[in-house]
Order: sequence, then structure tokens, then C-alpha cells
Amino acid sequence: MFNFVAKKLHKRVLQLGGNPLLPVALGDDQHDLGPDAVVDPWLQALWDKILALYPLPPGLEIISPDVRLPPKYTLHYLAEDSPHPDGGLLQPTAPRTVPSELHPFPARMVSNQRVTADSHFQDVRLIEFDVVASGITFNAGDVVMIQPQNCPEDVQQFCQLLRLDPDRRFVLKPTEPGTSLPALLPQPCTIRYLVTHYLDISCVPRRSFFELLSYFSTNELEREKLQEFSSAQGQEELYSYCNRPRRTTLEALWDFPHTTCAVPPDYLLDLIPRIRPRAFSIASSMLAHPDRIQILMAVVQYKTRLSKPRRGLCSTWLASLNPEQGDVRVPLWVKKGGMKFPADPDTPVIMIGPGTGVAPFRAAIQERVAQGRRGNCLFFGCRQKSKDFYCQAEWEELVTKGFLTLFTAFSRDQEEKVYVQHRIRENRRLVWELLSSGSAHVYLAGNAKQMPAAVAEALQSVLQLEGGLSPSEAEEHLTALERSQRFQSETWS
Repeated sequence: MFNFVAKKLHKRVLQLGGNPLLPVALGDDQHDLGPDAVVDPWLQALWDKILALYPLPPGLEIISPDVRLPPKYTLHYLAEDSPHPDGGLLQPTAPRTVPSELHPFPARMVSNQRVTADSHFQDVRLIEFDVVASGITFNAGDVVMIQPQNCPEDVQQFCQLLRLDPDRRFVLKPTEPGTSLPALLPQPCTIRYLVTHYLDISCVPRRSFFELLSYFSTNELEREKLQEFSSAQGQEELYSYCNRPRRTTLEALWDFPHTTCAVPPDYLLDLIPRIRPRAFSIASSMLAHPDRIQILMAVVQYKTRLSKPRRGLCSTWLASLNPEQGDVRVPLWVKKGGMKFPADPDTPVIMIGPGTGVAPFRAAIQERVAQGRRGNCLFFGCRQKSKDFYCQAEWEELVTKGFLTLFTAFSRDQEEKVYVQHRIRENRRLVWELLSSGSAHVYLAGNAKQMPAAVAEALQSVLQLEGGLSPSEAEEHLTALERSQRFQSETWS
């Protein structure tokens, strides 16, 4: 739903008797200029309105946009010979509570196995972590959050560009009293730790990045370009420079060398956002693998017009780790997922998981098999049986033992492409029986391009052809299943 939360909140405040200062602004990510297209003029109108209602007291003036605001923190270098804490500076602390974003658990990576053929274009990994003594528990459908880090080459380049000594130690002091320090940074800290674990130098920079950078520029050409990128008129050009080719912050800094080497270290935390954790569906059950968490992860890599391939920060980092070469630790914690599997052991489940979308269903099937539940029906799709049929041996063993009904769609193994939605239509009688007499729950996970809509259409055609419903009744029935949580989906783009 487009801007669902904003609309709901606006409506509720109106119900409570609030008067809008301005019409509600609904930013659109899909707009060529992003949400800024709506937010910019709205903010300008808001400040005009507020100033009209509450004029500034005499003697106070609006701070000019040309004035550079002070940094949120100041960075105080320690003398090179100052005593180091007992080597434990950057060591993960023992968990005091259940692991969380502020206190991730340093899980040991046990295995990192490629599950696609070497000749396949996509590198997909089944990765296992040891979470013994972490206090972590989870159910099928939950997600593991992983805090990634930048690669050493990028960290080194960044430090060279900004003329920073990676081994210098510093403490942060807030500029305004009462501002809390960043929770995930140790005090004192090294520049290397800050750049490796905290600053997201591989993200696509936002408009505010170029605005702040323009204040430091001593080079007229660079400053003009930076000011253009941070103006409302320059947004289309910024989009084609940054967003369309997915240019990273580090690459943008390369393009403005005179400005970059003039950036004061105090402003690093204002200039570059922190690295955000990434979420992965857990692909294993504690009942089958106690004290372990497994994930099924596609290594993100794609081409844009830039010569260097674009790489996902987290997946590239995880794929590069080799647990056979020593003790490899990954900071993680678990969050409740959106999918809930039925508590009643007799309720059958229909799971539709093409590609890595099968991950949460592997967890659910392992959990249900461990509990002796048999009504498990899986529709799995990939390109070729010989190249990316994840967990093939595991599924086939469960089919032989009578725990799993499996339908596969290998889209490239024949002339005409076959997808999971085709298999649903072909097996419509079974799907209808499970839905009508078995009160089955249906789950869908995977890439959100055309697949979810195609699967919904296939399910509606089952309801029409087997259940005798009209097209509108079939659509209503599917919506009712969603409302009662009998049809749940988790898709990502």
C-alpha cells in the first residue's frame, strides 16, 4: 500500500481533532527524483507556515544555508604512546542479555558451502553458524540479522583518500551536551575499526552527502558540481550519476579528490551513515540442528554502466570468509519473522519457494518433520536441475520417507519456460483438496518481481476451476485467506 502509514496516521490525527498546517505530503520512491520531489517543496512551505505563525524573537535570525553547522561529534586523537586497554578494545563482549542489535553475538562460522554448480552464473551459499551458549532461540519463519563490514581494500583506499592513519586511536565527544555516543563504537577506537565496522562507504550516497561535502570544497569546479547535486534542480543529474549506476560513496569520493582530502575527520559520522544490518531468512530448525543457524544466501553481483561490477556488501563479505582458515566470527542476532506456521499438527502446509525463497520453508519442513508432521507440500523453482536445485538430496530423502510432496519447476531445462505457477495450475486438484478439506495454510517467499502476482493468479485459477468460484469470488476468497493468515507471503526485491 502506497504511503499506508502516513495516510493512516494523518486520518487518525484528524479524527482526534487535529488541524493540518499543510496538505499531507506523500513521497514516492519510484519517482525519478525519489521522495525529494514531494518533500522539498513541502518542507519549504512548512517552514514558511511555521515562521508566519511563530515569528522569531527579536535579535534572532534564521541560519543561512551557506553556514556549515558544527559536527554532531568531535574526534579527539589520543597520543600515540598513550596506554592501550588490555587488548580487548575490539573484542566482542560476552553476552549479558539475549543478543540484539546493540549486543550482537559473535557467532563462529562453521561452514560456507557453495550450493550452485561452478558453471552456474549465480553463486549461492549455504552458511552455518554456531550459536551455542548465546541464548538465541528461534522458530521457522524467523530471521537472522547480520552486521556486515567493509573489505580491507576499501578501508585502505578510503584512509588514503582522506589522508587518515588507520591505526590512530581516538575518542568521540558529543558537540551538544546530552547527545549519546554511537552505541556500536568502542571508546577509544581506531580509525580502521570506525571505517571497517561503522561507516557505510559502499552505500549509494544521498543528496545530503553532496551538500555537506560542498562546504569542505576548496576547489571551485568540484564545489559547483557538489552544489548542483545538492540542489533541487540537480536531482535528475544526481540520479544518473549515483542512483542509476549504483555508484558507491567511496567511488564518489574518488571523483572529488580535492574536496575529499579536505574533509575534517570530525565530520565523518555526519557525512557517511552507519552500516545497517542485513536480514536473512533462517534456513534451518533448532530441532534438526541444535545450537546452529543456517542461511541460504545469493551473492549479490550485477553490472551497471560502471566498469566495476556492483557487489552486495554483506553477501560479498560473508562469501569471502573461510572457516577452514581459522576462527571466523560474524556478529548476529535473531528477530521474529513475519511468517507463522500452524500450531495444529494436522494442518497441511503448501509452500511456494522459488530460488532462495525456499530458505524459510527448509526451516519449516525440518521443524515439522522433527515433530512427525507429514502434510508438507513444496513447490520449488529454479533454472536448471543440474545447476541450482538447492538441497536436492535432502528433499528427495524426505519424499522417499513420505514426509514431503515435492513439485519442481526447472525453467530452463526445456524449450518453453516452466515456473512454479505452472506447477500449481497442473496440480490444481491436490491444491484444492488441501485447501478445501484439509484447511491448508499457503506460504509464498521469494523475489518480488512478477512472481507473487503470477502465483496469486494461479491460486485464483485453482479456486475457479476446482472450487467453481467466479473470478471475483476467487479473488475475494484469496484475500480472506490472507486476512485469516492462511495465506502468508514474504517477498523481497
